[in-house]
Amino acid sequence: MPGGDRADRLGRMTTHRAPKPVAAPTQTVERAVTIGLILAVLAGLGWIAGMIYTLAEWPL
Repeated sequence: MPGGDRADRLGRMTTHRAPKPVAAPTQTVERAVTIGLILAVLAGLGWIAGMIYTLAEWPL
């Protein structure tokens, strides 16, 4: 029976899936970079505020 042979052959086919990307390591790296950039911005703002305060309080 030709039709039965084809159905049997389709039933045995395997699927070849690509491996799922690993999301955990890249997210931790992105989180660390984001936190580092936020801390750098806060440090820069603190430095600018300190310079303004120093110039404002400098005795002339």
